[in-house]
Amino acid sequence: MNILTFGPNGSGKGTQGAIVKEKYGIDHIESGAIFREHIKGGTELGKKAKAYIDRGDLVPDEITIPMVLETLGNSKAKGWLLDGFPRSLAQAEALDKALKDAGMKLDYVLEIKLDRQIAKDRIMGRRLCANDNNHPNHIAFDAIKPVEKDGKLVCRVCGGELSARADDQDEEAINKRHNIYYDETTGTMAAVNYFKKLQGTSIISVDGSQGIKEVSQLILKELP
Repeated sequence: MNILTFGPNGSGKGTQGAIVKEKYGIDHIESGAIFREHIKGGTELGKKAKAYIDRGDLVPDEITIPMVLETLGNSKAKGWLLDGFPRSLAQAEALDKALKDAGMKLDYVLEIKLDRQIAKDRIMGRRLCANDNNHPNHIAFDAIKPVEKDGKLVCRVCGGELSARADDQDEEAINKRHNIYYDETTGTMAAVNYFKKLQGTSIISVDGSQGIKEVSQLILKELP
């Protein structure tokens, strides 16, 4: 089972991806991790990507797409859930063609919908666990509030050290990310709408404003 997942920063798609991974035993593949693995491994694609990243430039699709495909190909037996890519209409079109050329079927498109202001508030209140970024911790939600230990807040799941990403506290950076996501002309929402129109792919759209448990129940209800 192969799943492409979409949701704005703050929608909880990473958390939901981890839940789907655990239930179905498929690989949860995050685009950022793909870059890090290739760069750390010193692959040819990794070296090319690093050169762009070091200059502060976006890595072009002709490097990103092969990286993604290689990682997805290694997950053929189990299936995969791809998170964080594509981020634009052009990338969606390129990924669709590449998947078809490689004989990989896309079974589901999962979209977690969330109001932009709610997404922003969630980002600014979330905290990252040093042991696992998918451990949900948020200072504003009682259900996933960090716990206090020795006078400081720690991960509610494992007790690990917590931190806040600098860009999670930067409203300008958040707005920039959301401008890309909510753009229905060339941005990520345009990519979502592109995949929604494809024949043979099932679409799952859920309201991300609900709690983690409620959202996961809605998603799992639609999966086989």
